[in-house]
Amino acid sequence: MSQMPAAVSIREVGPRDGLQNEEPVPTEAKVRLLDALSGTGVRRIEAVSFVHPKAIPQMADADEVWRRADRVEGVRYSALVPNTRGAQRALAAGFTEIEVVVSASDTHNRRNVNRSTAESLDDIAELIDLLHGAGARAEVIVATSFGCPYEGDVDPGRVAGIVERVVRDGADRVAFGDTTGMGTPRRVRELVTAVRDREPDVPVLLHFHNTRGTALANLLTALELGITEFDASVGGLGGCPYAPGASGNLATEEAVHMLHDMGIDTGIDLDALIAVAELAEEMLGKRLPSGVLRAGPRTRLTAH
Repeated sequence: MSQMPAAVSIREVGPRDGLQNEEPVPTEAKVRLLDALSGTGVRRIEAVSFVHPKAIPQMADADEVWRRADRVEGVRYSALVPNTRGAQRALAAGFTEIEVVVSASDTHNRRNVNRSTAESLDDIAELIDLLHGAGARAEVIVATSFGCPYEGDVDPGRVAGIVERVVRDGADRVAFGDTTGMGTPRRVRELVTAVRDREPDVPVLLHFHNTRGTALANLLTALELGITEFDASVGGLGGCPYAPGASGNLATEEAVHMLHDMGIDTGIDLDALIAVAELAEEMLGKRLPSGVLRAGPRTRLTAH
């Protein structure tokens, strides 16, 4: 096995990616979840998305959620935007780390934002200029990087070409979304290799779903490749409204449990994180996918 990193950075995406696939919850509950996550030791949180309420009604109160949330020093908060209007709202709200999404699959991109991948890339080039002009950093998330619910397999070379384009246009970092949960260790290796062959220096973050139970295996493979930045969602919340059948994200507490047991530091308090996952279950009135929630105290490890 390749040498493992001493530490990794996890971005908690439950407040945005997690809740966007649930029935809308009250603003107060969203704020409570966001504030609780801010107290777990996680250093990056995707807080909200600024999208049209008709497209994603679960995020209709994004401005109010962010206005009422407690900002914890040392935590980097980010927002997702789909277009120029969303970017302007995010900047007005005070965000300096902003994410924009393009799908590697043309069909999924049209379902998601009603334009082709090529059209989105042109829009993103303008968005990057807008964000940089306002002093914000731009992260481009490439959705369906490991497969598409409509087109099936996605060529890693196509994804690498998108990365080449957005880096040329000024993207500060790139993330790859396993939107459908089609990712496997083989696909992770092929994608990371293809991207590094073209853009070896661009900061990379991976976002895994657990539709087919491969999220932790994919995480381990990525670690072996030297990747140290990942998205995860408390309790395994999440999915994609435009990817039929896609289930929740990699559960943050499952990732932290495995990483700590391997001696890899995350800076996150696992007990506190499990308590937040229990809060999310209470808030949503249902059991969440994470097995760590019900596995007993032996799972509650700290990094060593």
